[in-house]
Amino acid sequence: MASIRRALAATSVAVLTACSVDGEAAAPTVAPVPALSGAQAPSVTSRGNPDLSAPETVATGLDVPWGLAFLPDGTALVAERDTARILQVRSGGKPTELRRLPAVDAGGEGGLLGLAVKDDWVYAYYTAAGDNRIARFRGSGGDPEVIFDGIAKAGNHNGGRIAFGPDGMLYVGTGDAGERSRSQDRNDPAGKILRLTPEGDPAPGNPWSGSPVWSLGHRNVQGLTWDAQGRMYGIEFGQNRLDEVNLIEPGKNYGWPEVEGRGSDDRYTNPIVQWGTDEASPSGAAVAGDTLYVAALRGERLWTVPLGGGSTKAEFTGRYGRLRTVAVAPDGSLWLTTSNTDGRGDLRDGDDRILRFPAR
Repeated sequence: MASIRRALAATSVAVLTACSVDGEAAAPTVAPVPALSGAQAPSVTSRGNPDLSAPETVATGLDVPWGLAFLPDGTALVAERDTARILQVRSGGKPTELRRLPAVDAGGEGGLLGLAVKDDWVYAYYTAAGDNRIARFRGSGGDPEVIFDGIAKAGNHNGGRIAFGPDGMLYVGTGDAGERSRSQDRNDPAGKILRLTPEGDPAPGNPWSGSPVWSLGHRNVQGLTWDAQGRMYGIEFGQNRLDEVNLIEPGKNYGWPEVEGRGSDDRYTNPIVQWGTDEASPSGAAVAGDTLYVAALRGERLWTVPLGGGSTKAEFTGRYGRLRTVAVAPDGSLWLTTSNTDGRGDLRDGDDRILRFPAR
């Protein structure tokens, strides 16, 4: 088990915040995201554009679905936050329980959170009795193995999103656990994006040798994704004013708690786009084609962010309620989960559900 006790020893992009025009919020505008140079730009295959006008219901009756990951055959794995169940979901089929993860301490915003898949391993980020941690188990069976622990837990700000990047390393979004000072402490994994090997060790090439920290100064990261050029994006909850989409670069400081949203201090990297918390409170994110999709909880909408520059756009506002996770399946379709059973939403018949939008 890789304990945190062993593991630990700006180019900003122009952004316009939404402003009021005749009493209505104007869509934020994002400048074209700059290209990465040579060795920094791994190739990622673009997977087309989902048809948002053609929703299909994949599953209903779920209990706070949180993590969503895909097996190579296109089967989805879905984590239920409070029950600690990992379900297998196939389009057109009834969800079946793969396993119930032991030692999950669900409460507040904690529980069974993010999922990721690599080779025959399934990875899960979850809240335990004393901390947040990451475990893995083989899809073919076997007991879970804790590979990273010691991430501070609290009733909220637990982070929880995990994803494998184009470089084969495991990236982890954490929260500050309600203690702001953690985000600026490089020896604390809370309020960070971490980069680990598949075995849970600090990845080679991290900004600080022997440290799992990839970037710092985050409040509560719940979305991680990459575009076709290998550029990384982190999705982050603000406090009372502004939520953020950040272009993540190694060693950069994203400002929390000194800055919420865009600031003027050049020590901190500014977001590429920001929204008011009523419009967003964003969680999951995915890229398809040249568009970044961001699922919004409080905002009850799916934000589309054109990475080539232009205005962001809100889809499905209020139609499905709170939206937690968005992901691109191996066939290029976009999957979207609701989060109306989490105690903060208004229930609709069939909640919680998974929706699928086919690629065209």
